[in-house]
Amino acid sequence: MSTTAPYGTWPSPIAPGTITTRTVRLSQVRVDGGDTYWVEQRASQAGRNVLLRRDADGQVGEVLPLTPADELVDARTRVHEYGGRAYAVDSGIVVVSHARDGRLYRYDVAHRIRGLVPLTIYGEVRHGDLEIDTARGLVYAVREDHRGEGEPVNTLVAVPLDGSAARDDTPVRTLVSGTDFVVSPTLSPDGRLLAWITWDHPGMPWDNASLHVGELMPDGSLGEQTVLDGGRGSSVAEPRWTEECDLVHSSNSSGCWNLYRTEGFPRRGTSGDRWTTALRTRALHPADASFSYPAWQLGPHSYDVLDNERLITSWSRDAVSHLGTIKLANGELEEWNVGWQPLGNVASSEGRVVMLASNELALPSIVEVRNSRVQVLRDSGEFRPDSAGVSLPTPVSWPTSDGATAHGFYYPPASATHVGPADELPPLIVNAHGGPTASAWPGYDLRIQYWTSRGFAYLDVNYRGSTGYGTDYRRSLEGNWGVYDADDCVTGAQFLIDSGTVDGSRVAIRGSSAGGFTALSALVRSRVFTAAASSSGVADLTRLVRTTHKFESCYIGQLLGTQDTDDPVMTERSPINHVEEITAPLLLLQGSEDPVVPAEQATLMYEALLAKGAPVALEIFHGEGHGLRTAASIRRQYEAELSFFRQVWGIEAAAEDGAAVHVANLS
Repeated sequence: MSTTAPYGTWPSPIAPGTITTRTVRLSQVRVDGGDTYWVEQRASQAGRNVLLRRDADGQVGEVLPLTPADELVDARTRVHEYGGRAYAVDSGIVVVSHARDGRLYRYDVAHRIRGLVPLTIYGEVRHGDLEIDTARGLVYAVREDHRGEGEPVNTLVAVPLDGSAARDDTPVRTLVSGTDFVVSPTLSPDGRLLAWITWDHPGMPWDNASLHVGELMPDGSLGEQTVLDGGRGSSVAEPRWTEECDLVHSSNSSGCWNLYRTEGFPRRGTSGDRWTTALRTRALHPADASFSYPAWQLGPHSYDVLDNERLITSWSRDAVSHLGTIKLANGELEEWNVGWQPLGNVASSEGRVVMLASNELALPSIVEVRNSRVQVLRDSGEFRPDSAGVSLPTPVSWPTSDGATAHGFYYPPASATHVGPADELPPLIVNAHGGPTASAWPGYDLRIQYWTSRGFAYLDVNYRGSTGYGTDYRRSLEGNWGVYDADDCVTGAQFLIDSGTVDGSRVAIRGSSAGGFTALSALVRSRVFTAAASSSGVADLTRLVRTTHKFESCYIGQLLGTQDTDDPVMTERSPINHVEEITAPLLLLQGSEDPVVPAEQATLMYEALLAKGAPVALEIFHGEGHGLRTAASIRRQYEAELSFFRQVWGIEAAAEDGAAVHVANLS
């Protein structure tokens, strides 16, 4: 029998430590024959990214030995600051970026005694998005060079696998230069062709990127080349070669990220003369669905080649993801109902499919599908939810400003042991995701269940500007950042209040990075929220434009409609200039070494509210960057937020809550 207790006070099996020491973050799933590789980010090891391998016999272990400097490898790259694909593997040869020294290393799984072989120099040079060419003895990589003044220089380079460039950079050959950004080097199966993607300021990779293909010479230099697709207001992503050396890529030219196939490339043993004029590109499966996603990080991998007839692909419609095959011959789509939703990382080899996936009752896991049989190869934690206490997401839509409709997922309070009083409505936490070019996805997430299991309702908002609803919905935020996104959070909360679902006197908004800016903007534009938490949130847009990194240095201008720091829009949209309109208590969480949103953004907002006499709290996490990585910091973040909301709303604290956060001016 369930115990009746006020909402927000329920004991929960999900402690902050459950999210940190008992779970890991999985990413970069790839296959190499019968072996499966992936990266685990471990908060319990100061956020280190560990490369693991599951061999064909089912044995799982860490792949890489210590570096020559006796360091544990942190398989991570800081290209574009957001990183992404930090390793590649081909026939047992692994090339990896080690975050601590920024160097690339080679490792041969079959000859472990050789250890790690350094491939690149020390210094302010970063590498990522790796592609191994064993025939030529090279690894192709995106290079971000910080050795000069001004913006770093991005190029596509070929690095020798023999280690000859480890002390002298001269052997590294530059293949593509003269563009602001270059990503996705992709080698054809016969080794004759290389595909890659470029774009220039002021665009982002999902706006105006172009797909190139070039012929590779025996020494790894590029010969004849062509621009295949993209540009002119559309973008491309994820080039991938079929077994027959046709090229598949995604493009958003139709309004959604759909897949396209290009035929006519020269085959092995045939003449390549004038091959650039013989290419034919067609849509594989035109649909109102997204078969790729915005490339915030290097190496997106939402589909792969299953065999010589089919692709295995994930796709999303209304932010709900699916898995299935597409026939290369006619584009026929067949959905696979395997009980798991892919999380944007699908790989295939030798007839088996491996993906990062989740469902409503399981943590994100690495799942293999072979011969219609589903097997979990690795889950992201030892925590096993009780189905009776799981909050299941419900898709919701509501009318918002300017006659538009916004979307999200609503999670009601849920506990295996407790229920709320019949005469009480639950408090609501509204979450604004980061990006803002990103999306909230349904599925079992401890970061959400942490709240719902304690008796809080939770609304995960896909405001205008989010992905998963088509290009028009994403682009509707351009020029309207800080307005439409905030309005959609406000109207989403009001929608649940008006429907009698939640307590209108206890409504909070939280968000991180761009989501933190949305949360602050919502406080300025509305009084519906009675508490808020902003993590690494943007408070001063003018400062952000002046301090942000190259990758998104023009992104703010796109979202605001201006890049001019003297434009009144910068002042008008900056929450720091409207502290007198913020009446709700505010918690600010910030990493001291954040390269994306510098810590001064949070401290200036705190000081302004403190001087005004407004209720405000500040937690600085020393040594942390953009997004918390260590177990202690993540644990403290959740403790601080819970303590803050309970103090503000007068909810009784529990003994296991940890140290209370100090809220200045809270009467």
